[in-house]
Amino acid sequence: MKLFNNTAAVKYLLPLSLTLILSACGSDDDNDGEVRDLRADLNQAQQEIDSLNDEITDLEEQLDDLQNPPAEDGAPLTMTILHMNDHHSHIAAEAFDYDVSGLALTARTAADAEISEVSVTYGGFPMLVSLFDSLAAQSTNPIKIHAGDAITGTLYYSLFNGAADAAMMNQVCFDMFALGNHEFDNGDQGLANFLDDLQAGACTTPVLAANVEPGETSAIRDGYIQPYLIRDIQGQKVGFIGIDIADKTKNSSKPDADTNFLDETTTAQTYIDELHEQGVNKIVLVTHYQYENDKLLAANLSGVDVIVGGDSHTLLGGETFTSLGFNPAGGYPTVATNLDGDTVCIVQAWEYAHLLGKLEVNFDGEGKVTACNGMPYIPVADNFSYAYADGDDRMLNASDAFKVRQQITKLPEVVAVVPDATTASVLSVYNDEVSVLEQQVIGSAADDLCLVRFPGESRSTICDASVTAEFGSDISNIIAKAFMTVTPTADIAIQNGGGVRTDVAAGDITFAEAVNVLPFTNTLVTLDMTGAQIKAVLEDAMTNALRVGGSSGAYPYASGLRYHIDASAADGSRVSNIEVNSRVSGEWTAISDTETYTVVTNDFIASGQDGYATFGELFDAGEYVNTFTLYTQAFIDYIEQLAANGDALEKLPVSEYSTQQYIGRDACNHSTETCTGY
Repeated sequence: MKLFNNTAAVKYLLPLSLTLILSACGSDDDNDGEVRDLRADLNQAQQEIDSLNDEITDLEEQLDDLQNPPAEDGAPLTMTILHMNDHHSHIAAEAFDYDVSGLALTARTAADAEISEVSVTYGGFPMLVSLFDSLAAQSTNPIKIHAGDAITGTLYYSLFNGAADAAMMNQVCFDMFALGNHEFDNGDQGLANFLDDLQAGACTTPVLAANVEPGETSAIRDGYIQPYLIRDIQGQKVGFIGIDIADKTKNSSKPDADTNFLDETTTAQTYIDELHEQGVNKIVLVTHYQYENDKLLAANLSGVDVIVGGDSHTLLGGETFTSLGFNPAGGYPTVATNLDGDTVCIVQAWEYAHLLGKLEVNFDGEGKVTACNGMPYIPVADNFSYAYADGDDRMLNASDAFKVRQQITKLPEVVAVVPDATTASVLSVYNDEVSVLEQQVIGSAADDLCLVRFPGESRSTICDASVTAEFGSDISNIIAKAFMTVTPTADIAIQNGGGVRTDVAAGDITFAEAVNVLPFTNTLVTLDMTGAQIKAVLEDAMTNALRVGGSSGAYPYASGLRYHIDASAADGSRVSNIEVNSRVSGEWTAISDTETYTVVTNDFIASGQDGYATFGELFDAGEYVNTFTLYTQAFIDYIEQLAANGDALEKLPVSEYSTQQYIGRDACNHSTETCTGY
């Protein structure tokens, strides 16, 4: 490099020196012969210098090409992306029911009835690691990607704070990891701790987050994240840019106050352009931005080729998933068009380590996508159980298991997988600690308690959407009542729907199941508020729940407070007929704008997160009391109180549901009409 910095001196000083020498020689008439010889030698030297200068010029041009390469117009390239997202600390395998009524299995129930369905074990990291490895071995230029929200959601996170997730991810050895909103649930320091665990393994996993600007004192400020990654694949450069969902992360998670989240589209275009200037003409966005947003992103960007997404927990695929009782939201891949009119391939891989996606992308010599294809793959175990009697599950015999395995693996997306032994061994260390808590029964549920955010939303895994269409989530209303019950000073309780994470099925409730319902480290706080302020809180929540870029998890649930909601109405006019009944101990009366009520809620929304701005104003002014009771512990205490009195968790009376009437965004009244949306 230093040699070429002095090429100007070589080009111009040497010819000047020769000229001076020749001038001096020409002044001596007695040495004409010697001068002629010297002139000939010098002319030859000048020719050699000119040739050297030409070589230097060529080298300078080569150096300039290296420093500022032109866009590649090379050979076509095929690349395979193996990806997952939103595993949310679901690191162990789970199960789904599979219809076997047509297989004539020999096994029968205790009542000598034919078996109509079996339980299929699927997903989880031990099987996923095997599947990643086998698909990578069969693929052209495989790249392994995680698109965010690795943590929070199960007891594995509550107990191990991301260490178990990091250990599992290091068995996959991802080529990159894009940050999701839940990575910030315990602040920037909590994220730094998780990333330290992630990098402590044998793998080095670059962490992508182009639109995240850590604050001055952020624990992730130095060396933890980068905007993009350039990979050399068969001599060609491919750029990968990480994008996190900005508004949702800032307002629905717990990043440091001075950590900023930039606009997703603007940031993506900025870095696409920067990569193009470096000669990179194949661009993959790794986004945690939701499927519908990814489609909009593709349409509004120039130069993007592939989007590998997350956050919306979207299942993409075909009839296989429908036949298994799942509900795909679109094709895999979803093919869109960017601002240039070129093809963009969009994928996402559902949730909870249930499956992984395999996308093969073909680029032409100019870096444009000519084709993309692939599918998600569900890894399943090769043995199956069935309900012999209530509380007595048994394994199918070898013959029956063979029939089921043969039938289910005819589906192209379903693969029988032997779990990776090393990963299973690592997981077992964590399971040993979890198992003690998993076995501790703290109470019971008399009913299936369904989880949704909006009334009529098809989020529940145990209830049909029609069950929740009129009044919304069973369990979220119960959670609010639990908070009010264990907080003696509270008149009413308010809980955001997104803070409640799972259904509760009828039967025993263990400590672990309670933690899975409320997995975050939130505490309960109380605030003294006027009726007018409470009205404003409810309107704040609905505004954020419904607006583009907001969070459906802001939908409000309450105890001692009930109301009508019209999602088709304008901002600030969606909540009406608000009534209160302090501690549900008297009569329901219209809320008074001027009367003061004590509200208990979690410190997350109390601090203004999830769009609860009016809460935030009081919180920032210090007008709250922190009980320092973990909201999970409050729920556990409530269940144990019921159990001590011989009672079970059960659906509340309809009069206690906070949403008494719901009109959807399509103006459909869920109380009087059959509505298909929410």
